[in-house]
Amino acid sequence: MNANSFYNKGVDVTVSNGTVTGYGDAEIWTVVKKSDGTYSFANASKEAVEKARKQMAKVIGAKANEIVFTSGGTESDNWALKGAAQAYAAKGKHIIISAIEHHAILHSAQALEKQGWEVTVLPVDEFGQVSVKALEAAIRPDTVLVSIMAANNEIGTIQPLKEIGAVCRSHGVLFHTDAVQAFAHIPLNVDEMNIDLLSASGHKIHGPKGIGILY
Repeated sequence: MNANSFYNKGVDVTVSNGTVTGYGDAEIWTVVKKSDGTYSFANASKEAVEKARKQMAKVIGAKANEIVFTSGGTESDNWALKGAAQAYAAKGKHIIISAIEHHAILHSAQALEKQGWEVTVLPVDEFGQVSVKALEAAIRPDTVLVSIMAANNEIGTIQPLKEIGAVCRSHGVLFHTDAVQAFAHIPLNVDEMNIDLLSASGHKIHGPKGIGILY
């Protein structure tokens, strides 16, 4: 077993003091107010949100305007799968996931199946690794999306994202990764890894619960 292929950060973590003090009392309390207004509290909220957006984008090598805030990793996963499937339905109705995805992905895939999409579930080896060759063999002309978790939340397996992304890009298939466990813990670069969609959650990096992002 290659120790470098495993990552154990599956537990929830508490909000760090730095998360709160880094923004200051005014920003923490006003960020919950309407951020698109013209009054002073709204301006402070908007500045805090945009500051966080830039920070999140930097972690994955993205642009700030490519980051959308959500209510958590589950909503991000739902948006990614269902949104991409619906947007590319004219091309095909086939998606690929792995057998050890989080329930947010598994349940979204099941919901799509009920609406007429076909879902291929890739098996993993004894270490929880997806075979890149098996993935490429599973891609069909009507495949529109592949969703493979970056790091598993139960056994810690880190998937070969760069290789998976390269295969998806070569076949013109969107690649989504649930990076809730991996975000800010292992190197991630959406351009270098050919990642089209990425989900993450604040509560895994000492941020507050109820906040996630979708790239």
